[in-house]
Amino acid sequence: MDRTIVITGASSGLGLTAAEQLAAQGDRVVVVGRNPERLAAAIERVRAAGGGREPGRYQADFESFKEVRELAEHLLSTYPKIDVLANNAGGMIGAYRRTVDGYEATIQGNHLSPFLLTHLLRERLAGARVVNTASRAHMEGRPNPDDFAADAGSYRRYAGSKSANILFTAEAARRWPDIFSVSFHPGVVRTNFGDGPLTRFFYKYAPFLVTPEKAGALLAWLATAPQSELVNGAYYVGHQVKQPARHATDPAVAAKLWDKSVEAVQL
Repeated sequence: MDRTIVITGASSGLGLTAAEQLAAQGDRVVVVGRNPERLAAAIERVRAAGGGREPGRYQADFESFKEVRELAEHLLSTYPKIDVLANNAGGMIGAYRRTVDGYEATIQGNHLSPFLLTHLLRERLAGARVVNTASRAHMEGRPNPDDFAADAGSYRRYAGSKSANILFTAEAARRWPDIFSVSFHPGVVRTNFGDGPLTRFFYKYAPFLVTPEKAGALLAWLATAPQSELVNGAYYVGHQVKQPARHATDPAVAAKLWDKSVEAVQL
């Protein structure tokens, strides 16, 4: 076993616990995070979990296409083989804001930037696997491919971006049959998630939250289980394939989202 697994959003939460679990079983893990202090602390934890093996690391903010492109250049120049790309970076943003690229921050961080990164690594991912962190929240919102700067309210912006993750996964399976793609709902994870004191309080103290370790184990399973045990293009809740909301299963919507996303990220 000598897999190289890139995990974005891996400096905290389920991304970090997945990185630890994968490192512990012998995988080479590349930890990507935005906050330098959390990233440094995560590297120590992943190194310890891997018995001292030095993990890869890169700091990038997914609200910047420039930084995503620099991340892709680093990965392509450093790792001749990438076995798994786990698109896990993202979050729920309270107040509306636009990124330096002119798009609403939630849809850029949660969908457009992972979409861009996956495309930039596309050739290196041939024969590999992409795992996209989605959410059951997708049922409450739809992406607006005609206007990636639109404001639908905090939760609906987030929900729309999670629908986009599911649509992207299914469309990738159709367009890129040489890459195995899955998306999943990790549960509502007790983690440092969201923007604003009320949202952060909820994601730390609500009684029904899933532990980061359990959610990370699901990501790790999706990243490494034999393909014969999984379904290409599927959406998972736990270890089971689930049917997403109808608006997140329409191939015409997925195709339009793909084409408009290509335009937005200037591929």
